[in-house]
Amino acid sequence: MSQRVERVQRLAREVLGEEIGNLKDPRIGFTTITKVRMTPDLREAHVLVSVLGSPEDQDASMAGLKSATPHLRAELGRQIRLKYLPSLVFELDKASESAERIELLLRRIHEENLPS
Repeated sequence: MSQRVERVQRLAREVLGEEIGNLKDPRIGFTTITKVRMTPDLREAHVLVSVLGSPEDQDASMAGLKSATPHLRAELGRQIRLKYLPSLVFELDKASESAERIELLLRRIHEENLPS
């Protein structure tokens, strides 16, 4: 991956993270941008988000982000000068859930192997 793509990903993560915090949509709960993956031509950005809460809270936050996409895209264009304004695709980051599940399984294994 080129340094330019990496730099744009980092800047997009910062801009979007800050702007999501400023949104007034009540559906959007505690949402964190975990990663932004840009295509090599910088025309599409896959934005991975972590949402704290129940699956219903996550669905509501994702719906709020989807409706705020035009605003977020415009703000990204204002703060980062690019030839083409990338389209934004929001995806729920499941990595934290996987990490919690692995930790729980390891804890169970450890507890089962403790001498009685």
